[in-house]
Amino acid sequence: MTITHLVTHSGGFHADELLSSVILTRLFPDAVLVRSRDPGWTAPDASRIIYDVGRAYDAEAQVFDHHQRPNPLRDDGQPFSSFGLIWRHFGENYLRAMAVPETDLAEIHQSVDREFVLPVDLLDNGALAPSEAGLLAGMTLPVLLETLKPAFDERRPDAEDQAFAQALPVARAFVEAAIRTRAAKRRAEDTVLQAIESAGKSPVLELPAGMPFRAAIDKAGADHMLFVVHPRGDDWALTTIRKTGDSFENRADLPASWAGLTDAKLEQACGVKGATFCHNARFIAVARTRDAILEMAHLAVRQVSWNTPGTGMGGDGI
Repeated sequence: MTITHLVTHSGGFHADELLSSVILTRLFPDAVLVRSRDPGWTAPDASRIIYDVGRAYDAEAQVFDHHQRPNPLRDDGQPFSSFGLIWRHFGENYLRAMAVPETDLAEIHQSVDREFVLPVDLLDNGALAPSEAGLLAGMTLPVLLETLKPAFDERRPDAEDQAFAQALPVARAFVEAAIRTRAAKRRAEDTVLQAIESAGKSPVLELPAGMPFRAAIDKAGADHMLFVVHPRGDDWALTTIRKTGDSFENRADLPASWAGLTDAKLEQACGVKGATFCHNARFIAVARTRDAILEMAHLAVRQVSWNTPGTGMGGDGI
């Protein structure tokens, strides 16, 4: 039977049913979204999907609530929110709707669940304290989405529904960006792996364009690589490689003498004609040509060799 209605609860909203609505409204664009606690709406029906309300988790009946006891748990014992349940059952079709290739579907579905959906589930269930985010506690996605709720003294009877409708495209932008980012990493992986193979033992990886590269470097076990170069519009970039995906610490920094310099001052500091910029934090430098950026990469590698006795990485390393 055709799904004609998507039903969630009325009143104040949270990130889990808002993000669930992103998934379901994409898959069932002709269905009417109903926010109600009326038993007439929250009772199972073949023509509706009910989520974050209904006091049951019954996929066959198309009811996806998590507030009842016992509450639904993942295989590892961590709790679902309605978002986790909706993603579990509809996530792969949502990825197909976003044109994610079938070959990447399972990996991206798992990645989104682990890195995007699960934190929402844990926060919604009180299984993760907001304080664990430290100074960024007020910047988590669930908190930011809930700031879109109306103020406590907004008296219009439709205030909550209007706020929900206005928050929905904001939530959609975050969900789609999370998926596009992961899909781009998968598309980039083959290109980066081929470039790593071509680079051999060189500590410098040259890519045909700017693209995500860390995951592929880890997958290839290319621990010897220190820097990446690639074209960037009308110029070329030299970037560092972070030690881990969740750290700002690099395998090697660009030379300290380049930090914060531009144009003629940078050319004088590094001796490379065409050098135009080096970030003060020494994680990216820019030059006008490929030859210039490769020369800067050569100098950066030599500095690492000088500062790390016994590395065997000298000027012949690239």
